[in-house]
Amino acid sequence: MKLDVIIKSGTVATASDTIRSDVGIKAGKIVVLGEELEDDCAEVIDAKGKFVLPGGIDSHVHIAQPSGDGIVMADDFESGTRSALFGGNTTIMPFCLQERDGDLRSAIDRYHGLAEGMLYTDVAFHLIVANPSPQVLGQQLPAAITNGYTSIKVFMTYENLRLNDAELLATFDVARQRGATMMIHCENEDAIRFLSERHVANGEVAPKSHATSRPVPVEREATHRALSLAEIVDLPIVIVHVSNGAAAEEIQRARQRGMKVTAETCPQYLMLTANDLDGMDWEGAKFVCSPPPRDATEQEACWLGLENGMFELFSSDHCPFRYEGTDGKMNPKGAKNFRHIPNGIPGVETRLPILFSEGVNKGRIDINTFVAVTATNHAKTYGIYPQKGTIAVGSDADITIWDPDLVRTVAHRDLHDGADYSPYEGLTLKGWPTTVLLRGKVMVRDGQLEGQLGDGAYLSRNSDLGAAKNMD
Repeated sequence: MKLDVIIKSGTVATASDTIRSDVGIKAGKIVVLGEELEDDCAEVIDAKGKFVLPGGIDSHVHIAQPSGDGIVMADDFESGTRSALFGGNTTIMPFCLQERDGDLRSAIDRYHGLAEGMLYTDVAFHLIVANPSPQVLGQQLPAAITNGYTSIKVFMTYENLRLNDAELLATFDVARQRGATMMIHCENEDAIRFLSERHVANGEVAPKSHATSRPVPVEREATHRALSLAEIVDLPIVIVHVSNGAAAEEIQRARQRGMKVTAETCPQYLMLTANDLDGMDWEGAKFVCSPPPRDATEQEACWLGLENGMFELFSSDHCPFRYEGTDGKMNPKGAKNFRHIPNGIPGVETRLPILFSEGVNKGRIDINTFVAVTATNHAKTYGIYPQKGTIAVGSDADITIWDPDLVRTVAHRDLHDGADYSPYEGLTLKGWPTTVLLRGKVMVRDGQLEGQLGDGAYLSRNSDLGAAKNMD
């Protein structure tokens, strides 16, 4: 069999094994693993001294999402997937947002329209349900799940997105009946509003008040409530972007009761603290995200969760806004009051290098755990394994070649997203992806883009039924 591509002499790592092996690729698939494969093929890539890993899967990414009057998200699908690609990712999973006054079907149609022909990576969409009306829960959501949109996110915060307990239970029940995966953003909106109004009454309106209006108990209580509601419905759930040890303890207790709970954390909870929101001249706005970064003690709790397997998923929660200008962080209201600063930070391109440098190269986690929490577990959780998320015969040839000794300092000018800053500016990291293949095609080679816009594809998680156009 004549191969299309051979990756030679690298150290292949999966979630369970680390071996010295060549990787043979044909027609976009991995077809053979073994040493000393014949070089009779179109292309041979030398990976000696490097890790050969599954392409990263970032299952928590916000792109081109409606964000309020006058606010524009910094990334469209072109810039967002390009940035993801350079960060070693071959699949991302953005959110298709049903706005409070809109329906689910038109939201799905809109998102496909934005993504069509604009992808450097493969994508699959989660749905955000903001208005669980009888029509949505009785017709549109079941149809969407049948058509491959098998993961749903709900919010317990943000006034225009949050669901009350009755709405959560009703949405959970549809997910249970249809076998969908439920993701939950856990923060208590009423507590946040109470604390925010108290801050404003005291004249405490700078960005740092964002963190103190969303303290750990706000997240811990909502996590406990979400788990309790899911237990009532008997629904496995995913708790996203856990920022602290107290919320992690709630998840552990639920697991001890027999619940199936998947937990996720993010780079900001390992590398940033609430002190970063106290920057001069309103620069703290660059670090406003929800839940907010905590302190060194909670950073250690999150690291421990990665080390001991409490966290199965490590995602970026990439949610980019520009700092300068009137349509992002420094919009006219946001420049005067923390309550109007768009919540979210960029990070899809730096997610993997941060965990590789600070986790693998510093001995906190091994390379197999790195692969598991950045690729394999995402694919398993959201229904695209083993097509994605591993290096195995029959899997898509989504592969990232890593130089474990390459040292770079994060500078936004070198990144590829649509924002105008990185929250990790100046952070020196050891270990970066240098070459990225998507379904066997070299997309990035030695840090240079070779792939074309449109090489990425939409991943339906039920390919027999098609996408939104078939929802009726």
